[in-house]
Amino acid sequence: MPDMNYNHLRYFWAVAHDGNLTRTAGKLNLSQSALSVQIKKLEDRLGHALFERRGRQLHLTEAGRITLDYADTIFDAGKDLLGTLSQRGRPRQVLRVGALATLSRNFQIEFLRPVLGLADVELVLRSGTLVELLQSLETLSLDVVLTNRAPAHDVMSNFMSQPISDQPVSLIGTPARFEGDPPLATLLRDNPIILPTEDSPVRAGFDRLCARQDINPTIAAEVDDVAMMRLLTRENIGLGVLPPIAVQNELQSGMLIESQHQMGLSESFHAVTVARKFPNPLLETLLQNAR
Repeated sequence: MPDMNYNHLRYFWAVAHDGNLTRTAGKLNLSQSALSVQIKKLEDRLGHALFERRGRQLHLTEAGRITLDYADTIFDAGKDLLGTLSQRGRPRQVLRVGALATLSRNFQIEFLRPVLGLADVELVLRSGTLVELLQSLETLSLDVVLTNRAPAHDVMSNFMSQPISDQPVSLIGTPARFEGDPPLATLLRDNPIILPTEDSPVRAGFDRLCARQDINPTIAAEVDDVAMMRLLTRENIGLGVLPPIAVQNELQSGMLIESQHQMGLSESFHAVTVARKFPNPLLETLLQNAR
């Protein structure tokens, strides 16, 4: 089926809004007969009459009203396109970022900081499960996925996972829990602990640490969401096993403090991408900055 000629649609649109064929022809610097021919071609293409004449006036048919609604949408979108591309002499750049729903918001902000607030940059931020995000990445609905769990690599996968940060993980809690500066083993034995779930690499490292020191900690909560771990730690439910970046505001204010005893644990963050024929320059900038 041949495509619609949008010049014909524009001529119809102009006549429909003016309501007078002769006057519109003059505005378009066309003869009345030439303009009539253009509209007739559109009618033939659509298979419907768009105008009916009543005396000297043209009135839209039902098909004409429907066509005018679509034409208004099409030409308004064209104006928006021109307006967008004319801003500051270049088009706005769009970066679509997906992040694991459980990922630290502070970490996400730090990754995006080089492009935050730029007038010609629009950020589209999405969160979800790793499966959901990778599906969107594969269909190019996202430019990058941020995660602390790199996807499994296999020969059928076209994902590229780039390590972008290793964040230390500490015991975090309210100041009262650290009075007297007790040793690490005492902190772990005497305080309930807020932990990530068992499928987390951080949890596996913590469990190995406790096994080496023959410690059987009291688990206050097992949580798969860093934001919830942060809130529970703030509520003094126990000591949180967290990267300090997740609670940096609370640490700066003194609401929470970080144990001075290192556990030797860290959390790795990854940026997952797919090969593209036309890479996004904004993403390349962020990845280079994160290295």
